[in-house]
Parts: sequence; C-alpha cells; structure tokens
Amino acid sequence: MLVEPPASAVLGFYTLSNTSIQAAELPATFVKTLPRYPVLPATLLGRLAVDARQRGRGRGTVLLLDALRRCLRSETASLAVVVDAKDDAAVSFYERHDFLRLPDQPHRLFMPMTEIAQLFG
Repeated sequence: MLVEPPASAVLGFYTLSNTSIQAAELPATFVKTLPRYPVLPATLLGRLAVDARQRGRGRGTVLLLDALRRCLRSETASLAVVVDAKDDAAVSFYERHDFLRLPDQPHRLFMPMTEIAQLFG
C-alpha cells in the first residue's frame, strides 16, 4: 500500500498471491528453457491500482517495482510474475515495463523471474 504521511490516505495498492500457469500458455521459446512440467508455479500481481487523483505521477511504476522486488525476495518458488490487465491501457502500462503477452490471451502478461532479477541486479 502506498500512503502519504502524515495523513493515512491510500494513494495506491496491489496484491500478490501464488498461482500457476500452464506451460502450454507460454511462448515456445520461453518454455524450451523450463523443466518439463505441464503446470508451473508463478506469482499473480493483482489489483494494482492508483488513486485517480494521483495518476500521471509515476505512482503505478513505484508500486509495480515494489511488487516485483517483493516477488524476487520471496521464498516461494515462482518462474514469473503474471498479471491480468483489465483493459488495453493496463496492457500498455505493463508492456512499457517489459511484461510480455501470453500468445493466446491478449490481456494476460508475464515477466520471468530471471528478468526481474536482472532489473534489480
């Protein structure tokens, strides 16, 4: 949660949860480097939202980076962070931050944990 002191007004928030992703949903070039399991562990970044009065100030990027850093530090096995974008504007936001679309699901995107590790390397 992103708050602005001294008031406790919420400027934005996100949720993280464990999920799984079918190997068949991922791009073939990415699957070649993975273990041969049909279902793989991932982290779902859900409900990333910024107060409408705070939009355009980089708050979404701050929240996204915080979420990705938490995913990287997690002890839970995860091959990628997955998002389900609610609309085309959200898809554009995630693509600007190097998320990749799943081939058959245009509003579902992912970022491999290897890329996240490089981001904070």
